[in-house]
Amino acid sequence: MKKIITVLIITVFFGCQEKPKKITDSKDYDPYLITNNNPSKEKLQKEFEFWQKKFNNDSTHLMEMSRLSGIHAGMFGITGDISELKTSEKLMKKSHDVSARNKDSYLRSLAHNYVSQHRFKEAQVLLDSAYTYPDNHKETEMMLFDVAMELGEYDRADTLLGNIKDPKDFNYLIRLAKWSDHNGNLDAAIKYMEQAKQIAEERDNKGLKLWVYSNIGDFYGHAGRIQDSYDSYLKTLAIEPDNHYVKKQLAWMVYSSEKNTKEANRILDSVMVNHKAPDYYLLKGQMAEFDGNASEADKEYSKFIKATENPDYGGMYNTYLIDLYANREPQKALKLAQKEITNRATPETYQLLAYSQFKTGDKETALKTIEEHVEGKTSEPKALFHAALIYKANGMDDKVKSLKEELMGAFYELGPVKAKEIENL
Repeated sequence: MKKIITVLIITVFFGCQEKPKKITDSKDYDPYLITNNNPSKEKLQKEFEFWQKKFNNDSTHLMEMSRLSGIHAGMFGITGDISELKTSEKLMKKSHDVSARNKDSYLRSLAHNYVSQHRFKEAQVLLDSAYTYPDNHKETEMMLFDVAMELGEYDRADTLLGNIKDPKDFNYLIRLAKWSDHNGNLDAAIKYMEQAKQIAEERDNKGLKLWVYSNIGDFYGHAGRIQDSYDSYLKTLAIEPDNHYVKKQLAWMVYSSEKNTKEANRILDSVMVNHKAPDYYLLKGQMAEFDGNASEADKEYSKFIKATENPDYGGMYNTYLIDLYANREPQKALKLAQKEITNRATPETYQLLAYSQFKTGDKETALKTIEEHVEGKTSEPKALFHAALIYKANGMDDKVKSLKEELMGAFYELGPVKAKEIENL
């Protein structure tokens, strides 16, 4: 995700040195952990009841179907219930079929749904179709850029970014930040995000502020600016107290930066009351592993695998499953990684394929995959870490040394378990 500059990393992360600096304070976020306070869900539920009543009276009404589709998508975001997203998909398909106008708008909405399901190729087909309509080309180009990035079509993404260029436009700036981040220039990415944040604040636009505060919080974390990240997350919660994503990020901060798994689990438990998503079990498993509780870790990882067996999830959790299976059932990881490559052939998916090949004992093929599809094409810490493991297995000590120095600046992003493994490279 970035080229990492190591500043105070050694003193912060090596256990034999200074105690990790405490930035978080439960007094700051405890008011947001109240589990019976879910105003976003209550608001959406009222909207659902209103529009569902209208829809029941005439199920062919286009406006009702469209509004209900949006509400179900919103409920997925709030509750994590995948069935809500699938219901939204069905309603949007029907809306598109019966509409006589604004076809491109329905195609973009359906594409957005597919992106949430990680069905990127299908989303691209819909967006290409939407682009054939004469109106709203910029909106379609923005989404086409997003999908091109997910599919690893970076030349097309670059062209699309040029098409929508407008340094004063929020939507352009956040995509320019993503492009800069992809190219390993985290400082530039943060600069563009801060420009987008200024626009959101000047407009006092709640939706834009919510998006930019949470996302720039992530960027600050990647850069090791933990205090800035924390402050940005708190700004998000001040606007939207039931924002589950930011609460999970706070749990990660408390765990990864401060090594306080008890408090991190407390935060996560409060989130899991109202929001159901398989990846919470992964974080719990990782924290149990860090605590040395192998049986608890295995139990949480098994919960994650079981939760993702719901066919509605499709390939949404493939990358997580590959990473997990590689250490438990490497042949299963390899098979899934090969499938994921057909879905989106990016450096990040290829590094998972290489890691799976390595874990099955085929270090030579793993090295070839890294050299052809990963090396020099991504600076994502996990990709660099897996590359380092593969280089080490193939006796390429100079490359391992170089990557180890870079990875020392990614301990926060990778977490304490991986940090220990990096020390042993």
